[in-house]
Amino acid sequence: MSEQLDQKKIQQLIQSHVPGVDEIIVEYVQGYLNDAAATILSTGKADETEDPIEDLIRPMLEDAGGGAGKIDALCIKLSGLLSEVEHKADAQKRPSLEKLAAPVNMIAQRAQINKATRAHAGGTDLAHTKGRSVASQVDIKKLRKAEARIAAKMEKRGIKSRYEASKLINENPLDDDDLLMKVNPILDYTSTRDKIKDIKVEGFDISYAGKRILTNSNIHLVYGRRYGLIGRNGIGKSTLLRNIAYRELAVPTYISILFVEQEMVGDDTTAIRSVLKADLFREQMLRDEASIIEELKKLDEPSPLDERGEVMSKHEIEAKKNEMGDRLNSIMSKLQDIESDKAESKAGEILSGLGFSASDFQRPTKSFSGGWRMRLSLARALFCRPDLLLLDEPTNMLDIPAVVWLERYLRTWKSTLLVVSHDREFLDEVATDIIHQHSEQLDQYRGNFKAFWATREERRKNQMREYESQMQYRAHLQDFIDRWRYNANRAAQAQMKIKILEKLPELEKPEDDKVVTFSFPDPDSISPPVLYMDDVTFGYSAERKILEKVNIDMQMDARVAIVGPNGAGKTTLLKLLIGTLNPTSGIVHRHGRLRIAYFSQHHVDQLDVGLTAVGQLRKVFPGNTDEEYRRHLGAFGITGMTALQEIKTLSGGQKSRVTFAGLAVQQPHFLVLDEPTNHLDMESIDALTNALKAFKGGVVLVSHDERFIDTVCTEMWVCADGKVSKFSGDGIKDYKKMICPPEDQ
Repeated sequence: MSEQLDQKKIQQLIQSHVPGVDEIIVEYVQGYLNDAAATILSTGKADETEDPIEDLIRPMLEDAGGGAGKIDALCIKLSGLLSEVEHKADAQKRPSLEKLAAPVNMIAQRAQINKATRAHAGGTDLAHTKGRSVASQVDIKKLRKAEARIAAKMEKRGIKSRYEASKLINENPLDDDDLLMKVNPILDYTSTRDKIKDIKVEGFDISYAGKRILTNSNIHLVYGRRYGLIGRNGIGKSTLLRNIAYRELAVPTYISILFVEQEMVGDDTTAIRSVLKADLFREQMLRDEASIIEELKKLDEPSPLDERGEVMSKHEIEAKKNEMGDRLNSIMSKLQDIESDKAESKAGEILSGLGFSASDFQRPTKSFSGGWRMRLSLARALFCRPDLLLLDEPTNMLDIPAVVWLERYLRTWKSTLLVVSHDREFLDEVATDIIHQHSEQLDQYRGNFKAFWATREERRKNQMREYESQMQYRAHLQDFIDRWRYNANRAAQAQMKIKILEKLPELEKPEDDKVVTFSFPDPDSISPPVLYMDDVTFGYSAERKILEKVNIDMQMDARVAIVGPNGAGKTTLLKLLIGTLNPTSGIVHRHGRLRIAYFSQHHVDQLDVGLTAVGQLRKVFPGNTDEEYRRHLGAFGITGMTALQEIKTLSGGQKSRVTFAGLAVQQPHFLVLDEPTNHLDMESIDALTNALKAFKGGVVLVSHDERFIDTVCTEMWVCADGKVSKFSGDGIKDYKKMICPPEDQ
């Protein structure tokens, strides 16, 4: 494609208005403007579905650190360039018409209107409040979207783009430092300590996959407070966190954000080194320090050379040494300020608290399983101490000791925390505030979960009283109006009542709590013995025994919780019970007619996410009608069109419900459940609890949810050090006290 715009002129304009802008951004703007110009020339008009200046170029330049006034002026000039192309296209299209004395600059006018609108709305220039950046400020997510949009346009027009996709997009997309930190520049956080780090965003909307998540919502996060975000499965909690993390909401760029939602990518880096590398600013300072020390050594060599390859004079050497010395002093001061020398001990403390042994510190990250790499992601985030830490169900991959440690660690968290969790005990220990997401709105409450639960019910009652009172008042006014509206003596009064009625605020009826119910079919009876282990030993080799001499006897009324540290063999024990693994020695006896349904903590990996929920059940459990499958799904809250959605569009909790429906199809005698509450919302956990209590068969489960274990199970077995023994204490709270004594003891 030939160039339609003066590329050098565009470069000069950008560099004069945004000094120090990345060269990649300049090239990107040049290419994008040239494609916009090509669109105008080929179609005779600008693309009406988007404004290239306001939709993409302005936000990118603002992210690059340009001032509001200069960017406004620059955008108007760039709009003028496109407007000239539009005028040329129009002249070519209608050569017989008389030319205007000057082009009508519609794009520039639109830019002026947008500027006035933003000023009227109280828009804030966030770029001037940044800390010092030492890395590229290109927003990778926006860049990906823009590249995809351009590629689609080029393909539609049958034209090959003049530029390749941005080099930044192809830079190690799965690099081990990619804990969503690429959406933030590396900030000199020693220079941002005195800035106001509260976050307040009002009147925003969020949609996902065509579904409205939030409408005209407000969120206010006060720096230093810890917020628990709760709401039903599929309501959009994780989507809200991603929008904050990727700065789709207007969060000041000097506020560092970290979102932990997925496991890190494993490589040869050791565990402790991967945690240390997560602090990008410290790493940059250490690299700069090493580089300067190396430079100073070169200056002490005989006849050092300058950048041109010429021998430096003594005066030049001294000046260079002074410059290097000043920079080194500044760096060392900052390293001392952030206590860089204590970093390794802090990283070790975090890893130990999350269950890593000292020998694990030097293991390569690729040698850890997905659950342990998820813990590494959490460790990296805690070590970085961002201004805003976003956690999505952080306790899902943790055992009870690690959960207790995390609770205690987060209670000392000095920055802002926003955590999605359905663990009530965890929220009671950690949260200072609760944000309830429902009905496309966010309601904020002071206090932990218990305080929220009490306050919410009282608030709902007050809202209902206010709603009912207003409805009665409206009915009274309407009755008066209807009776006297056309009566000459009372017409004036009726008109006054009409005005009062019109001015009354529209109150919405408080939403009724939807009752969630789960239901497992009652099994047919079978005579004992039902399920037992006799002197079972299992190991992957003679040297590596996981379990040894295990003896367990379970009947149809069994309600057993298996607890113990991660890696002790709890999941292995469940697999031996269901027959997925065979013992090295000993006997596992299962009744000949015994049907066991198994819920794996990695159940999502077993779902075909390209199918619908009905299609998944039909594929795995063929032989029933679609109506029967939908009935089973409906028993676990997958109703209506949700049952016909592709599984990949469902939330984590909804995927769990699909799996539970699959268990019900099997009509089991025994339910063997490995972390069944992971991803379920509180209402679903309560529904599962009630369903298991009502179930006539046996239940064996592994869980870290204290309330769930306490309500469902009548006995506990501790799996530790290769042994499985019945716990003699009084329930889960005694076990928790035994392994995690209170801090004041």
